[in-house]
Amino acid sequence: MKSLVLSSGFGTRLYPLTLTVAKGLLEYQGRPLIDYVIDKIPQDIDILVNINKKFEEDFRRWQENVPRKIKICVEPVYNEGQSFGAIGSITYWIKNEDITEDLLVLASDNYFEFDLLKFIRNFNGRNTLVAVQDIGDVRLASKYGVVQLDDSRIIRFEEKPQEPKSSLIATACWVLPSRVFRIMFQYSSAGKQDNLGDFITYLIEEVKEDVYAFPFTERWMDIGSIEVYEALQLEDNAD
Repeated sequence: MKSLVLSSGFGTRLYPLTLTVAKGLLEYQGRPLIDYVIDKIPQDIDILVNINKKFEEDFRRWQENVPRKIKICVEPVYNEGQSFGAIGSITYWIKNEDITEDLLVLASDNYFEFDLLKFIRNFNGRNTLVAVQDIGDVRLASKYGVVQLDDSRIIRFEEKPQEPKSSLIATACWVLPSRVFRIMFQYSSAGKQDNLGDFITYLIEEVKEDVYAFPFTERWMDIGSIEVYEALQLEDNAD
């Protein structure tokens, strides 16, 4: 298994903070957010971090201080209009790095405290696995991908629905089995390159693939807006 940490976005919802700092390099408790993701990845899994050209130098400096081997994968994009999208980035690097192993996919702006090794051990070797959490607020769930389960199988996935049917949401922590890469290539080549969640919907509804969930209750945050990041900083200062 290899891992790909997604960090090539421009974080427009966090402007003006991310005009000069990559979202994954914003700090929490004195460390870049991406550090907390890297810390969780088991030592025997190779790490690739995809970034954009705008923040390449910043990530190169960050890389020098990380106490394990990391491969920086630079996408030839300088602004939001050139972005590949999440699916586009994943397919781009699977092809360019000739990845044939199963792939652990993580977002650099997600802070989580569950055991990533336990998550990986729940992967059955065949079906896509997604970490999910019940955030306890149906209204808040409208900002995320909302899932419905049949036991541990995801039977419905709605990306940011106006009227969520539950408060169980998907996080940006996946394991993609290598056998679905071909499906993802076809999906991406049709111009569908943005939301990870839409690909889950495609797997379930169009391809009739089983997709499984890994529910967790530990702390998790998606640092996707100024409000969330500022609240996080206030919490940090209070501690």
